Amino acid sequence: MSMILFASVVRVRDGLPLSASTDFYHAQEFLECRRRLKTLALRLAQYPGRGSAETCDFRIHFSSSGDVACMAICSHQCPAAMAFCFLETLWWDFTASHDSTCISLASRPYAFLEFDSVIQKMKWHFNHMSPSQMKSCLEEIQEELEFQPPAVLSLEDTDVANGMLNGHTPVYLEPAPSFRMEPVTALGVLSLVLNIMCAALNLIRGVHLVEHSLQVAQEEIGNILAFLIPFGACIFQCYLYLFYSPARTVKVLLMLAFICLGNVYLHGLRNLWQILFHIGVAFLSSHQILTRQLQEKQSDCGV
Repeated sequence: MSMILFASVVRVRDGLPLSASTDFYHAQEFLECRRRLKTLALRLAQYPGRGSAETCDFRIHFSSSGDVACMAICSHQCPAAMAFCFLETLWWDFTASHDSTCISLASRPYAFLEFDSVIQKMKWHFNHMSPSQMKSCLEEIQEELEFQPPAVLSLEDTDVANGMLNGHTPVYLEPAPSFRMEPVTALGVLSLVLNIMCAALNLIRGVHLVEHSLQVAQEEIGNILAFLIPFGACIFQCYLYLFYSPARTVKVLLMLAFICLGNVYLHGLRNLWQILFHIGVAFLSSHQILTRQLQEKQSDCGV
């Protein structure tokens, strides 16, 4: 008997379904559970990274991180560790093959229909794992669940109407699991140091111009902004390297453009070598940001 009956990928901010498995269950209890899953999807932003809700016949499990959440309807015989292992593997596969920008711009349900077949194959794989495969798959996730148990939601928590009638909406303060980035490299540290130095130089020159321009001429305003905007861009580049952020490529290109345009505008206040140094550091930092990826999920239960 299958233990994972249905799975879907949804967008966290509004519960928009992005992809889902095909189900062949038409019992009234299962259809009611599907309805509750859709209702719960609308409120995922209020919950922690992992949670479960139980009905008379089925369990709903969800796992969310960033813009995407994966949800499943499982039988009572399905161990929680197996369900969350499945959901986490599904999350990694979906986010690895779909850019966060495309996810945020999706405007219609099931925009990533081609991923449905991947969900089906993964669901079949987990439902037909051998005991030895299941043991190796579940050990790591079982430890995580013991350390940080998933939130347990009551049936009322999955019904928006009930939440309204009770006069409150439960909000859980447990943190969602954070993204793990690859380790910082020596070249990455160098780019951070140089970027901070460039930011400091821009800030000092910008503040110096402000202090000596109490009667600010029109042309001086441009010079001040040409120092201060690249200063902010350098600091934001440091942030993008250290922490994961959605749509990183767009943000990196935008910061690089600000720095390059600002330094070109400052031709005359800076010599050619100074301009090339600032632009070179910006390109080095951009390269380091784009090459530092999310850490690969180490799992023995891949499809």
